Order: sequence, then structure tokens, then C-alpha cells
Amino acid sequence: MSTAFAPGKCILFGEHAVVYGHPAVAVSIDSGVEITIEESEDWEINNQYNTDGFEKFNPKKHPHIQHIIKDLFEYEGKPLRINVQSNLFSGAGLGSSAALSNAMGAALHQFTKPDKEIDLIKLSKIGHSAEAATQEGRASPTDSAASSLGGCVVVSGERIDTLQHVFDTSLVTPEGKRSWSIHHAELHKNINQSWLVLGFTGQSSPTGKMVSGVAERLKKNHDLYQEMKSIENITIAGLTALKAGNLEAVGMAMNSCHEKLKILGVSNELLDLMVSATRQHSFGSKLTGAGGGGCMVALTDNPTRVAQEIELCGGKPLISKFGSSGVYIKKKVNKL
Repeated sequence: MSTAFAPGKCILFGEHAVVYGHPAVAVSIDSGVEITIEESEDWEINNQYNTDGFEKFNPKKHPHIQHIIKDLFEYEGKPLRINVQSNLFSGAGLGSSAALSNAMGAALHQFTKPDKEIDLIKLSKIGHSAEAATQEGRASPTDSAASSLGGCVVVSGERIDTLQHVFDTSLVTPEGKRSWSIHHAELHKNINQSWLVLGFTGQSSPTGKMVSGVAERLKKNHDLYQEMKSIENITIAGLTALKAGNLEAVGMAMNSCHEKLKILGVSNELLDLMVSATRQHSFGSKLTGAGGGGCMVALTDNPTRVAQEIELCGGKPLISKFGSSGVYIKKKVNKL
């Protein structure tokens, strides 16, 4: 038996633009996905996540897990029973699929190679591959990197000299080959005095669909590429404020980023309502992730009040501190 946990993530700046090589800043959050695997007579998975009832594993229903088992690990051992527990909102822009992929990859690694340390960089690339395989070939490594490495990560189309470089990766997308550099950013101690409050609209927002929608709008309106550049400038300003511990400046950058994402067409009425309602009790707020539903995020020193505003708008709040740890093994393999 092997159990692994992978956190979700929150993008503070740069979503959508990062797919085209511009920088994005993401932090891991407290909530995430836990997967336990053990040998079984048949391939099984719990019939709904967070339940104890199991059903026959259907690869078409679980493409991320299937891709990791067969295509990446090429696992040919005995059938497995897969138990998935998640306290992330699904389809909400919190990196639930990347956390699922990373937790599965970590659990399977520990199960098959119990004496070998997990390579978090390799695990991040495995998660990215699983994301791309299920999103029409379009996926940035942001979600998988934040989940596997933990803390605050910066993903960019080129190396940033002022940050700690961790690794490089690339992907062939329908629009051509994309390359990214992944960095780790040390945050100022002032950041620990604040909270992230995420608000889920209750409306699922499949990342692949939203990313494809932006790609189509860019083809029809090349002026939108300038908005991508504007998001890059905002991201750099926000990152500078994070490193300096200037919460007010971080909030201003979040607010500006939301306005640019609205221009890209990825916000909606409920997201805008929650963003507007929470700003009076926060340093800043914006949608996070793919948009079109999903979640918004507010940076605040009054998380309870912000959570109340989200509930009054009809959303579901989730409170988290900044930058939790990345993937980790909860139980060692115990073979008889």
C-alpha cells in the first residue's frame, strides 16, 4: 500500500498568458488530493471521490490516471485499487487535475520503487504530460510545478536571473512548440500575515475548453496579444511586490490582472460579483485559473469577513495560508 498527497494551487498572476510563454506566479495551497493504491484482484477506483464504494476502473473516465499508469510508468504489475480523496473544488481552477496526477505519480512511484527517492522535477513533468494529454495538447506546467514543488513558483518562457531556477520543460502544442523555465521565489515574511480566500462559483470550468476558447479569440483578434503582454507586466510588478512584502501593491496587481482577464473573455457575472464584493475587505482580488466559472481569490488580513462576502454572493469559500509544502508520501509501502 502507498499513500501520497499533492496540494492544489492558486495562480496569483499570469493565467492564460503563461500558455504563450509569458510569466505566471502560483502558490500551493493547504487543500489537495490524497491517493492510496494497493494490490487488488481487479482494477478498481472509488465510484465517486471521497467515498468508500469502489467500481471497475474505466480509463475513459479517468484519463489522467490512465496516462500515468500506462503511458508514463508503463505499469504491468497486479491490478490496483485506487482510492482518491480530495478537498479541492473540482473544475474550479485550483489545479485539482494536476494534484490528482501528481498524487497518483507519487503513490505509484513509491509503490513500485519504495527504496528510491521521488524526483519532484520528474514528477512535475509527469503531471504536465498528463494535463496536456487531456487538454488537446495545450497546458502550461504551472499547476503541476506548484503542486509538486510547493511554495511559490514562477513559470516563464525564459529564465529570470533574479529568481532561483529549478528546471526547464517544453511541450508541442497545436500552435507550435512552447518552452518554459520554472523558478522558485522566496516570499517576504510579511506575506505570512495574510491569507488567501478562494471563492468557488459552483460552476465547473474545464481548463481545456477555456484555453481553447482564448486560442480561438486570439486567432480572430490579434490585438488581444497586447493584453497578454500587459498581463506579463502586471505579473512582474506583482512578483516584485510579493518579494518586498508589499501587500497593498500585490493587491493592486491582482485587481489589474482581473481586468485584463475580463478583456480576454474568461470572467463571468458571478466571478465579477464576488471579486467586487470582496475587494472592500481585502488588498485585492481576481479570478484564478481558467475562468468562465471556477474560482476567484482574495488576498486579505480578514479571511472570515471575506469568506462571508463570498457566501452572500452565493459562492463557497476556502481559506488557505500561502505556499504549503509540495507532494509528499503519507505511508510507506508495506509488502508482505
